[in-house]
Amino acid sequence: MSKPSEKPGFFDRIIERLSRTIKYCTEDVWSDQRDNIWIRIVKTVNLTVQAFTNRDLQIKSMAITYQTVFAMVPALALLLAISRGFGFQEIVQNELYTYFPSQSKALSAALGFVDSYLAEASSGILVGVGILVLLWTLISLLSNIEDSFNSIWDLHNGRNLIQKVKDYIAIFLLIPILMILSSGISIFMSTTIQSNLPYQFLSPMVNVFLEILPLVLCWAAFTLCFWLIPNTRVQFKYAAISGIICSIAFDILQLLFLNGQIYVSKYNAIYGSIAFLPLLLIWLQLSWLLLLSGCGLTYAMQNIFSYNFFGSMSSISLAYYRKVLLVVTAVIYRRFHKGLPAPTRNSLSLEYGLPIRMVSSITEWLQKSGLIQKNDNAGGKEDPGLLPITDTDKITIKDVLEMTDGTGKKGFIPKFSTTYREVLDEIDIIFQNMYEAAGDKPVRDLEINIEIPKETDQYDTTEKEEERPSE
Repeated sequence: MSKPSEKPGFFDRIIERLSRTIKYCTEDVWSDQRDNIWIRIVKTVNLTVQAFTNRDLQIKSMAITYQTVFAMVPALALLLAISRGFGFQEIVQNELYTYFPSQSKALSAALGFVDSYLAEASSGILVGVGILVLLWTLISLLSNIEDSFNSIWDLHNGRNLIQKVKDYIAIFLLIPILMILSSGISIFMSTTIQSNLPYQFLSPMVNVFLEILPLVLCWAAFTLCFWLIPNTRVQFKYAAISGIICSIAFDILQLLFLNGQIYVSKYNAIYGSIAFLPLLLIWLQLSWLLLLSGCGLTYAMQNIFSYNFFGSMSSISLAYYRKVLLVVTAVIYRRFHKGLPAPTRNSLSLEYGLPIRMVSSITEWLQKSGLIQKNDNAGGKEDPGLLPITDTDKITIKDVLEMTDGTGKKGFIPKFSTTYREVLDEIDIIFQNMYEAAGDKPVRDLEINIEIPKETDQYDTTEKEEERPSE
């Protein structure tokens, strides 16, 4: 006679419930199609953690850190040269020490290099070369940052060279002006309160304002980065939310490194006079990683429900990918044939319940295959519409399969085609029969409801049923 099964203990139930919660938050949440604040928070936190631990972002932050060290002296030289021309060099230097209190030694050393750099670059025949090298270094740094932001947003087209030069030079001209204005406001308010008795009762409020002013400026800087740098339209509210989170995290990072400098004396025995370098490099990399993670957070919040079935993306089958590709192609061709507005990546994702990263991958592949083109007539940061590259009457399902399968590099394995000639001939016949079976039906004639109103359930897909083994 078998013994009755014992009830799990209290701790076993706690562990089991905790395991289910972790599994839901990391995997199952991507199949939860409910739209409420808690689901959004779980998905956003999930994507933020993944962004911060993403190896690609860490590698990008390392590369930008290297370029930052390389561009630090030219950047400070341009900053101080502009401020010196207006007579505000001392104010800008004080502001730099205020913004980066944990890197005072690094700033002192860098400012010494800057004086030498400006003395050499402003004399003799090297003046023109010095300015060109200075501008190229700064533009290269900002271009790398923009490319990193665009890769996070799945964008493959950045600003052209003329736009980069114009926008980046404008940024470096505005930075010293903003720093001077910030310092001027602080000095003006402090002196006004202290010198005017009627206004001295406002002193506590002014002190609080001056205390939070660096945090507000830091929030504004992060927000503008997330809003303006990606070469696409970013909703300001998501950039502002990410900016708040990143500015608080950056202040905490500053505090940790400011307090951590008491341990620099321990490094002196090993590193000597360059003891500040290890801390500087760690601080730079963590700061850039924080910026890139904030960009990823902005992207996640703006496209949070385009990440449905995110956990299944890494294990998607080739056959299933081909089905989604045909559906996306049919939607683009059918909408064009019906005279409807050209769909964009975001509209394809939102209106047809498709993951944004999958849509980005498919549309890029269709463009390389010569099946669609981007309508860039709108210009600016508008998400370009996707249009057929030829008459919709001419492109059949067979053409789509042949053109997408034939896109990409081939024939690069030495002696592969000669060693396996007979097998490859047989495989070619199999594929040709598959293409012929597709028939001459235009891809635009696939029966798809392209006029989906936005009020409908955009995420009521049949992906679960299509993944059954019986298929």
